[in-house]
Amino acid sequence: MKTAALLGSAAAILAVLSAPAHAQFSAALRESEATARETKASQQRIDQLDDQTAALLNDYRANVKQLEAARRYNASLQRQIEAQERQIARLSQDIENVAGLQRAMQPLMEDMVARLGQIVAADLPFNIGERTDRVERLKGVLENPEITAAQRYRLIVEAYQIENEYGRTIGAYEGVIAGDGGEITGEFLRIGRIALVFKTPDDSVLRIWDKNANGGAGGWVDLNKSYLPDIKLGLRMAKEQTAPDLLPVPVKPPVRAE
Repeated sequence: MKTAALLGSAAAILAVLSAPAHAQFSAALRESEATARETKASQQRIDQLDDQTAALLNDYRANVKQLEAARRYNASLQRQIEAQERQIARLSQDIENVAGLQRAMQPLMEDMVARLGQIVAADLPFNIGERTDRVERLKGVLENPEITAAQRYRLIVEAYQIENEYGRTIGAYEGVIAGDGGEITGEFLRIGRIALVFKTPDDSVLRIWDKNANGGAGGWVDLNKSYLPDIKLGLRMAKEQTAPDLLPVPVKPPVRAE
């Protein structure tokens, strides 16, 4: 009986003594679990911060690249602006020069048209109506305020080019000349600017323009009929009815100038 009582007392004592240890163990276990949770939460925050840091770093690098691109683009625009400012300055100077050039061009163009009229009047009388009309039209162009100086000059140059072309080509056209009994109809053969020949369809009249005839006033004089085959060949060549070939031309020899 004593032994049973002693064992019961010991069990009670152990029960009393073990209660605080169990509580301490549970508290330690809870603290450990809390620490683990905090550690996990901290690690998650660290991971989040690491992800945020990486994202911010990537954004920073992208922004740096964009900034560098913007700086280079702005520098390029600045160079273009400076080039345009220089061009504007040159254009402004050109505009001032153009105003002065236009004032000088008008008298020059008037002289060119007058000189062209003198050339037509002193030249062989081929296509005389067409060429005279061209000169008169140019005189009207010079007086037309709706036509710019550049357009006037272009038309004058074109007229000179047409006249220049006459000296390098041959041409044929129909027309009339004054004869003893009235007008005579026939064909004209222009050989450059060195000879102008007239022939009737029946070959009965063969004449050449002589600027020294009629006391220097110029006129038509008879041409030796030996030139008739050459004149006919020239007419066919001018009409592109035969291939170009050497063509004897009846011209007077040059004389010494006084």
